Amino acid sequence: MANLKEVKERISSVQSTQQITKAMKMVSAAKLRRAQDKIVQMRPYSQKLTTILNNVSAASEGAADIVYASKREVNRVLLVPITSDKGLCGAFNSNIIKATNAAIKNQLQGKEIQLLPLGKKALEFARKSKYPVVSNFSGVFLDVAFDNVKGAAEYAMKAYESGEVDQVFLIYNEFKNVATQIIRTEQFLPMQTETTESEEKKAEVDYILEPSRAYIIEELVPTSLKIQFYKAVLESNASEHGARMTAMDKATENAGELLKELKLMYNRTRQAAITNEILEIVAGANALG
Repeated sequence: MANLKEVKERISSVQSTQQITKAMKMVSAAKLRRAQDKIVQMRPYSQKLTTILNNVSAASEGAADIVYASKREVNRVLLVPITSDKGLCGAFNSNIIKATNAAIKNQLQGKEIQLLPLGKKALEFARKSKYPVVSNFSGVFLDVAFDNVKGAAEYAMKAYESGEVDQVFLIYNEFKNVATQIIRTEQFLPMQTETTESEEKKAEVDYILEPSRAYIIEELVPTSLKIQFYKAVLESNASEHGARMTAMDKATENAGELLKELKLMYNRTRQAAITNEILEIVAGANALG
């Protein structure tokens, strides 16, 4: 049985860990509120912008003259895995790494792969891989702002436009709620311009384009793509704080259960030590008698 000093040291260590995990949970809860507000506000704007773009593209000439919608034979693919900068958020980062590996082995087998990691954990994974890595934009989560994220989006768009890559995928966690994040492997380029039945009815709206359709497409398409890219980063940011909050809450509960067991062990050890001392005293008294 462990001695009292060892058990007391373990109790003190677990109590310190519990205080840290509880503080981290509270910090993540505060950050989650702000991140959740951002993504809730961004979703309707992003969806409406995409709908307008699809409707305008469906009208008249279609999407043939949109460079980012042109499809070609896929030989080179750019993958953008989006993780966090820090750990202690459960399976949040490992799920993205697994999804990236799965996409490479299954969906993109035989293709030339290039990685553009966002987040330090994604950068660590990318550097360990055998694929070329674009590491210029890995620090976007130091300040999650549109101006900081659009640089990565512009790089992907230019790489596709120049023919350096034939396809671009975003791999990220979509925020559903605090306890649930959905892994998304989303095609970023070439952009999807197909419309559903409900969208086809909306596309019947007669748009008056001013000054011209070409100018609107030229301005609207890049903006829409950058917003879509930024939305994926916001989704991942909110998911990260939700995952960390859940993980730290569970860790705090586990620390509480462990403390109960350690305190019970401490009391039993202490009681056994006192009993042994009493027995020694009685034995000594009997010997003197």
